[in-house]
Amino acid sequence: MSHPAGPPPPGDPPYRPGGPPYPAPGGAGGVPGYGAVGQPGCVRHPDRPTGLRCTRCDRPACPECLREASVGYQCVDCVAEGRRTTRRGVTVAGAEPGGKPLVVPILVALNLAMFAWTALEAGSIARNYAAPLFQDLALRADLVADGEWWRIVTSGFLHVGPLHLAFNMLALWIIGRDLEIVLGRGRFLAVYLISLLGGSATVMLFQPDAQVAGASGAVFGLMGALAVVLRRLRVPAGQVIALIVVNIVLSVVLPNISLVAHLGGLAIGAIATAVLVYAPASNRNVVQAVGLGGLTVALLAVVAVAASLA
Repeated sequence: MSHPAGPPPPGDPPYRPGGPPYPAPGGAGGVPGYGAVGQPGCVRHPDRPTGLRCTRCDRPACPECLREASVGYQCVDCVAEGRRTTRRGVTVAGAEPGGKPLVVPILVALNLAMFAWTALEAGSIARNYAAPLFQDLALRADLVADGEWWRIVTSGFLHVGPLHLAFNMLALWIIGRDLEIVLGRGRFLAVYLISLLGGSATVMLFQPDAQVAGASGAVFGLMGALAVVLRRLRVPAGQVIALIVVNIVLSVVLPNISLVAHLGGLAIGAIATAVLVYAPASNRNVVQAVGLGGLTVALLAVVAVAASLA
């Protein structure tokens, strides 16, 4: 039954569709519609007497300051407090859901900037590897053995020619954005860098005479990470596995591609992600930190051994 404008007829309970009941008409102090004489004022608007109260804190509140709740009406302060204290769900890796990718665009931008720098130094897009900066940052086991340890990381931000760059950045953009949302920014970056380190370690161990550059080891690590995440979520991972197989075959068929770097990044990326998504919820952060830290130390030990043999 709908009522015309104005106070409801006698005998009907005060009601406003979609909002709290109207307070009694009249009001003290000449304020119409905000409570009768002698009623307390709204906690946020003391000049508005009201007979309404928040069902959570029991403080007086005018209709403007009340919001519908599961039981009764709550004041805007209690609604805001509830939003702050309500525990949000997390992903399988312990990240808060709903975040937007940030690390992936930054990584893509860094790789593009490094390619532009080397191309300008070399005076050629196709022969950017001739740039002095490229030679100073590419992975060479003998130079790592001489103390240039930064090469095991900086080599992952160099690319030989535009096609090499385009393939890796496209894969990073497509795979990385979804993974970053699931893992969270910090965990995603850790998996990416550890995968890169895994690719460098396997190159130093099995191809000590090669000069290697590219983000392929880290990108393969993201492929392994995606397969593990899908397995953890019990989602079919057939397409991802097929993609991995195709890329491994291409690594064998195409010339001047380091298969061991790809396999090393793939394996380490999968292991690092398994540490993240299978860690027990009770002490997830500790287990994840110890697991990734231990994996990093093990890879650095492999690099040290390989350097001593170079």
